[in-house]
Amino acid sequence: MRRSGKSTLLTQIVSEWNDCQFYYLNFEDERLISFSAEEDFDLLYQVFLELYGEQKTFFFDEIQNVPGWERFVRRMYERDKKFVITGSNARLLSRELATHLTGRHLAKELYPFSFREFLRFKGAEPGENFEYITEERAKISKHLSQYVEDGGFPEYLKYGENEILHRLFGDIIFRDILVRYGIRETKTFREIANYLMANVSNTISYNRLKNIFNLGSVNTVKNYAEYLESSFLIFFVDRFSYSGGVRHASPKKVYCVDTGLRNVVSFKFSEDIGRAIENLVFIELKRRSSQTEIYYWKNRGEVDFVIKRGLKVEELIQVCYSINEETEKREVNALVDAMDEFGLNKGLIVTDDIEREEEIDGRRIVFMPLWKWLLKVPEEWM
Repeated sequence: MRRSGKSTLLTQIVSEWNDCQFYYLNFEDERLISFSAEEDFDLLYQVFLELYGEQKTFFFDEIQNVPGWERFVRRMYERDKKFVITGSNARLLSRELATHLTGRHLAKELYPFSFREFLRFKGAEPGENFEYITEERAKISKHLSQYVEDGGFPEYLKYGENEILHRLFGDIIFRDILVRYGIRETKTFREIANYLMANVSNTISYNRLKNIFNLGSVNTVKNYAEYLESSFLIFFVDRFSYSGGVRHASPKKVYCVDTGLRNVVSFKFSEDIGRAIENLVFIELKRRSSQTEIYYWKNRGEVDFVIKRGLKVEELIQVCYSINEETEKREVNALVDAMDEFGLNKGLIVTDDIEREEEIDGRRIVFMPLWKWLLKVPEEWM
């Protein structure tokens, strides 16, 4: 994801490798716009050798800007060179790495700040036993409201200028998608992106999008959705089903990478804070593990998140920020139904500030405040 801190992290890694000699190049530099993998990598390597001598490690930033980069990396890797690379396009990087460096790479997805990182950035990281100290909880609650509003992009949090997020959104749409994939219907694509940003935590269907924007085919919509997801801007969650046909034919839920970005470039969440909180929970689930599969479940009721690891569903999470007797009954009933289907004896409901547990027919229902869930490691509520 652009502007999430990849280059800063890369710089920190470099600074900690005091005894390591390496080559570094950032392919976002506009002077490298015509850089060719076929013609220029060998020339670059020759220049590196002349300037710095033989080194073992390459640091390449935003490598996805160079089509065909993976061939040079593989050739150098086979000569015992090491690489640390970053990129802003999940589809391109994962495809090239899987094809040319299978089993020989480790991948790490980097998202905007988590809530704990946000607190650390603000100089407000809680101490031990914070959950039992009233003053600490009040301070955390205040910061949580700001986190929902502002999101976690470091540069925006530092300067607070909306133009930073407008520019980020524009760069993703134009540079990472429109130019890269040669999309001609630029106005329509931007309208679709804005529509999805305005409808996070809601269900959408490709066919409905096709009709709304008068597109020629559902395949065009699917391609656009894939481009948005590969850029880490928008994510789509399938309905859980053991049938692939049902899963792909059902409406999908849509989420955005950052609530602050969404608030700046689209309508704010003021009318429905619950949608913002649900989006926040989804991104935290993505942040915690890229190896899990996330679905929503729908039968008589609906469960917001079904967490599947390997072949087994392991967690069920409801998000019900503003809870009353009616909504609690609805959310609990849906959760119990899903627990029956998946053979689980525990489910979680993320709330505003309600914390308790109850047992229904031998099943444990945990109500946990959002701030506490965000600050706990996943295993601590299990």
